[in-house]
Amino acid sequence: PQTGLRHPPEGRWPEVLSCELNGTAKVIPEGLGGRTTCYDDHGGPACRNGAKALQVALASHMPLDLVIVMLGTNDIKPVHGGRAEGAVSGVRRLAQIIDTFPYKPSGARPKMLIVAPPPCCAGPGGVPAAGRSVAESERLSPLYRKLADELGHAFFDAGSVARASQVDGVHLEAAATAAIGRALAAPVAEILG
Repeated sequence: PQTGLRHPPEGRWPEVLSCELNGTAKVIPEGLGGRTTCYDDHGGPACRNGAKALQVALASHMPLDLVIVMLGTNDIKPVHGGRAEGAVSGVRRLAQIIDTFPYKPSGARPKMLIVAPPPCCAGPGGVPAAGRSVAESERLSPLYRKLADELGHAFFDAGSVARASQVDGVHLEAAATAAIGRALAAPVAEILG
């Protein structure tokens, strides 16, 4: 939150999850700051549309056993509509891509774990960065849980173990992302079991 740079590896949830799984699974991180579920955002140096990036990632890394998606905070920026329903629609689209991608070998479809990001909090001036709404961010978890149940995918609420930093009301401190990685170990092990 202070610099906009990535945390060191020990403070990134995919790397922490990998350590927690103790060699039983390889975790391939595909994070990108500013990524949305399915919305174009040309304000950054690279394509940040998750639906476009997901297809490339699936093709690059298959076969996969599990795909973990934790997106939505950027979808609730006013420029992308500012509503939780937009993020839910985007995660639904990502699930469709995961469920219908032409995997090799055929039939090697991975499972999916939908992770609701921690809600935003009041940042400087009492609002989260980029004009996001705390109330809309708090709606993501129950809506994602409902979507996961509907689609038959696993669900985890990262807000149950981590909070957004008050520095900007959106991003996470290294300790918070590491907590997510530790907390994901048990559900991931169960899914892969």
